[in-house]
Amino acid sequence: MVIKVYLATASGSTAIKKKQQDVVGFLEALKVDYTEFDIATNEENRMWMRENVPGEKKPTNGIPLPPQIFNDQNYCGDYDTFFNAKEDNEVFAFLGLAPPAGSKEAQLAEKALILQNGKDPEEHHKTSMKEPSEKEEEVEHKDEEEEPVTEEEEEEEPVTEDEEQGEAATES
Repeated sequence: MVIKVYLATASGSTAIKKKQQDVVGFLEALKVDYTEFDIATNEENRMWMRENVPGEKKPTNGIPLPPQIFNDQNYCGDYDTFFNAKEDNEVFAFLGLAPPAGSKEAQLAEKALILQNGKDPEEHHKTSMKEPSEKEEEVEHKDEEEEPVTEEEEEEEPVTEDEEQGEAATES
């Protein structure tokens, strides 16, 4: 998969230049392979970018501004969505790439999976590795702790709130 970044090398806007530099610099820092496509000098690049940015992601004037980011033919987002993904440590997910092992994003993804499944995979592994006799002993100990109900306890009827209040009144 190829990350495509659509840029305008000859932009008069300082804000656009800074946004483009931020995206490219961050991708380089993460060692993400990407290809730059200049929309200022190549009409085909400009038309492709404009046609492939989803309608709901286009500004009100209908013309998306660079930088626009794609993973092959799949639209990832513009600078604002890239920036939000960067702040949330989700750039690889934003780009549709697997995070490198040991990265902060990989650790966050693992924690999210744990929360989603409700179990820590390491804990699951530890409990599944126990010897069967250990598991059986745990069950036996639980059974020993519970005392059986006697016949007298079974025959006793529960006391209602009204009866408790009546007893308290007669005692005073």
